[in-house]
Amino acid sequence: MGARKSAAVQAISATMQGSEEGRWDDVRVFLAAHRLRNLGAAARRLGVDISTVSRRLTAFEATVGARLFDRGRHGLTPTRAAEAVLTAAEAMELAHARLGREASAVEAAPEGVVRISAPPGLADMFVVPALVLLRQRFPGIVVELETSVRVVDLTRGEADLALRSVRPTSAELVLRKVMHARSLAMTSPALARSLGVLHDWSAAPWLGFDHDLASSPAAQWIARHVARASVVLRTSHYASLLAGAAAGMGVVLLPAPYARARELVEVRHDPTLAASAASWPVDDLWLVGHRSQRDLPRVAAVWQVLTETLGVVREARARG
Repeated sequence: MGARKSAAVQAISATMQGSEEGRWDDVRVFLAAHRLRNLGAAARRLGVDISTVSRRLTAFEATVGARLFDRGRHGLTPTRAAEAVLTAAEAMELAHARLGREASAVEAAPEGVVRISAPPGLADMFVVPALVLLRQRFPGIVVELETSVRVVDLTRGEADLALRSVRPTSAELVLRKVMHARSLAMTSPALARSLGVLHDWSAAPWLGFDHDLASSPAAQWIARHVARASVVLRTSHYASLLAGAAAGMGVVLLPAPYARARELVEVRHDPTLAASAASWPVDDLWLVGHRSQRDLPRVAAVWQVLTETLGVVREARARG
């Protein structure tokens, strides 16, 4: 195994020294496949089709001179050869990200591509409107917006900026709190009138969260206080939850700024429910970037616009 590991590391080292972008793509595909253990998931992560992932993996296996994955009904199982090259592949990933940051450091004006990662509902309701202002101020900036509940790795260059509900702890990251909001039980004005004053949370139809957000504080509150039969929709997409609430389908438990954006109203409840209502989650939102990129003109410009516009959302709710 020692000889095979040495040969594998030498092969990936040769790949790192190659000038063709395709060689880096092979390594990038290998890392996605290793982390996700599924061709389809790796393809979605990379924004390519499955055939491209399969072709790149085959090419990388030819470079390494060994089979890297056993392909089965339940996905990909890394071989010993895959584990042997993993450390070198991750080192190449970090080097590639560092090279990109250092090359970008020479830019003089706010122009070029900035990649932002944000949860779907937040992106739809607040980030996209902010990009209108960004376009007016900095027409040379192009934004690539990834809307996903997945937490991207900024240290590996998966995005330039991200909006997160949990405060990161890495020393490589810089961050700023851009929103602090309490969640409310909200619905359409018509359904709120129909429900009247609730004496039991389960007396209302609820729009809840599926497995992707099952561990979120709002999902846990609903699980504790609302009968399962009263949850008439489950989804991880805030836009769907808000659309359902606005149409009068049910009640949602979401941060207060969403209410203003969709003209929802808070559901009235009896004083006997005050204690459980007092435990509605309070959410923070953090704008996060890599320390080495924060002062690049294009990244700084997007940072400035997002902090301005999200701050306005927060302050408007505080006054409302």
